Amino acid sequence: MRILLLGANGQVGFELARSVAPLGSLVIAARGDCSAQSDRVSVDLNDLSALGTTLQRLRPEVILNAAAYTAVDQAEDDQDTAMRINAHAVEVLANHCDSTGALLVHYSTDYVFDGSASRPWREDDSPAPLGVYGRSKLAGEIAIREADCAHLILRTSWVYAARGQNFLRTMLRLGAEREHMRVVSDQMGAPTPARWIASATALILARLGKPHAVRETLHLTAAGEVSWHGFAQRIFELAAEQGILSRIPQLDPIPSDQYPTRAKRPAYSRLDNARLRERFDIVLPDWGLGVQQVLQELAGSPRLPLC
Repeated sequence: MRILLLGANGQVGFELARSVAPLGSLVIAARGDCSAQSDRVSVDLNDLSALGTTLQRLRPEVILNAAAYTAVDQAEDDQDTAMRINAHAVEVLANHCDSTGALLVHYSTDYVFDGSASRPWREDDSPAPLGVYGRSKLAGEIAIREADCAHLILRTSWVYAARGQNFLRTMLRLGAEREHMRVVSDQMGAPTPARWIASATALILARLGKPHAVRETLHLTAAGEVSWHGFAQRIFELAAEQGILSRIPQLDPIPSDQYPTRAKRPAYSRLDNARLRERFDIVLPDWGLGVQQVLQELAGSPRLPLC
């Protein structure tokens, strides 16, 4: 099976490079110069023409699209770029898969929902994104379904890892600098490690059976739920235990209106994972275990980017 991985620079892409490698012949695509490495190609999703040319040359049987524009606040002022990467480039991928019979695995987000629910969001709930980022990701989903290619759309949430820019690493940096912090406590979700997403993806691919017949949307997040404040508190407690932080800063809960952001966030974005369990017998552990594992990784040797 020829697999093309897009977005290898990112948190999920970095983990996918290892998790799916045993499943076939893997070509890794990332931004920047990877010309010295025979199994890697340079791809910029901003350049739709070049993307199409690369797909025609490589002719993958499976495309894993972990590339995305994820700057939620910046997207409010850079709608064209967000739509080009999260929607128009995805349309190029979907049309290519439709014409060649390839499978497209695409990662989406809890931000396609408005956060007004009182129970976890199901796959067939009506999306209503609050900002440009969520709208661009929803547009990518729609492009895939309209192309009617073989596809898996995997929605996840609050992604973090031991590398890259994410909430956990930001909290560790600020926690080392400050004695007193305030964190939003009225937004709820499920923090999900990139490594768990990548491992689950590999399991799904291994269990698909007929990959080129699938057309499915699944939610893929850690179990349980927590606020950003609760997430931060757990990070600090475990980081102190691991010796990553010498002390735990005072952490005050605040409502969202005391921490205004350019883009509005959904208040409740926990996703229902029942379909993932029923379809592939996959259940991710509680979010708290993920924090422990990622901090254990940070306490050990650092991992280097691909290129």
